[in-house]
Amino acid sequence: MLIDSHCHLDFPELASDEAGVLERARAAGVAGMLTIGTRLDQFERVRAIAERHGNVWCSVGVHPHEAKEEGQRTPDRLVEATRHPKVIGIGETGLDFYYEHSPREQQTESFRAHIAASRQTGLPLIVHTRDADSETCDILEEEHRKGAFPGLIHCFSSGPEVAQRALALGLYISISGIVTFKAAEGLRAIVRDIPLDRLLVETDAPYLAPVPRRGKTNEPAFVAHTAAKMAELKGVGVAELEAATTDNFFRLFAKAERSLCG
Repeated sequence: MLIDSHCHLDFPELASDEAGVLERARAAGVAGMLTIGTRLDQFERVRAIAERHGNVWCSVGVHPHEAKEEGQRTPDRLVEATRHPKVIGIGETGLDFYYEHSPREQQTESFRAHIAASRQTGLPLIVHTRDADSETCDILEEEHRKGAFPGLIHCFSSGPEVAQRALALGLYISISGIVTFKAAEGLRAIVRDIPLDRLLVETDAPYLAPVPRRGKTNEPAFVAHTAAKMAELKGVGVAELEAATTDNFFRLFAKAERSLCG
């Protein structure tokens, strides 16, 4: 049994064939999915997908790209949204200094509001970081000193220092199809060193389809290819990798009901 810990089922590429996407996932052994909130003005659509399917959960958050328009200054709206039983995480949030679609100051302010919501609710923080690794880790460490919070670095593609700093805070590391890419040997070396009990697996669908599906629209079914590569890197059987990452998901996202993945 696999769990896709990060996908975007509301994005048009997947929403246009919702039933097919879920059926193909089921056939591939994917028993559950976490569909991610990126804008509050679209959150109801994300939540509705989770409401329609027992084995789909959602998160609430504002992607750093959207911080200019929707960045949160306080945790209040995020916390209110978590009262719904299907909302099990906060984010995605974080810093993206690669595209800089939003000013850095607004990204940072919103990131801190999401951390406050995670701390207040106990729900995991889903962190996006791109070209902002030291700044992201500095904020996480500074906020952690104010009070602990659970979370993960999603779609991990950073260096070993980020992994070490995140793990030291008790965070998990989620691996996407990037780990199967030819040029990703550095990432594969890091995955070999991350403890198995701190790893999750994701697609980030509809983006980043893994080899041998690279170039296609990604979907949750393809997480099986990423899991197989991770098992190879960790020197364990695929079944053991699947069991470990699934256990890790439900340990971190403790609000999710595992019984719904039957």
